[in-house]
Amino acid sequence: MLEEAGRIVAINNESLLVETIQRSTCGSCAAQKGCGQTLLNRMGGKPTYLRVLLAGRASDSYKVNDNVIIGIPDDIVVKGSLFVYLIPLFLMLVFAGIAHTYFLHEAISIAAGVIGFMLGGFLIKKHACSHRDDERYHPVLIDDIRPAELIFEN
Repeated sequence: MLEEAGRIVAINNESLLVETIQRSTCGSCAAQKGCGQTLLNRMGGKPTYLRVLLAGRASDSYKVNDNVIIGIPDDIVVKGSLFVYLIPLFLMLVFAGIAHTYFLHEAISIAAGVIGFMLGGFLIKKHACSHRDDERYHPVLIDDIRPAELIFEN
């Protein structure tokens, strides 16, 4: 499971809105010098806001600005990445190949490839909207992080 620390920015009855700045993956990757994520983190990193389901926990036990650890299952990350990257590329190649086979004109093949790529993006957006409320795709609350002052006092 991929874990990330975050800060609660809003609380609702069944979920928390957690702000994260992704830094955990940068220390474990071999391509640090050529990675865009590392460059973004050096420039300050932009926060990401995630809706985290409480999964039966009481919302009144959390406060805004509390720190928490959230997690996303590895298989969801891998499947999602493959889907997001491969579907548009596959459709682009299929559409361009079909256009090249039947029309033998480069401009038509390029246009068909662009149409296939855009169709792939549309299918991804449709898939994301249809699975928006699916609990399998939401991050889960793993643990609370106690402030450093409390850790040293006990």
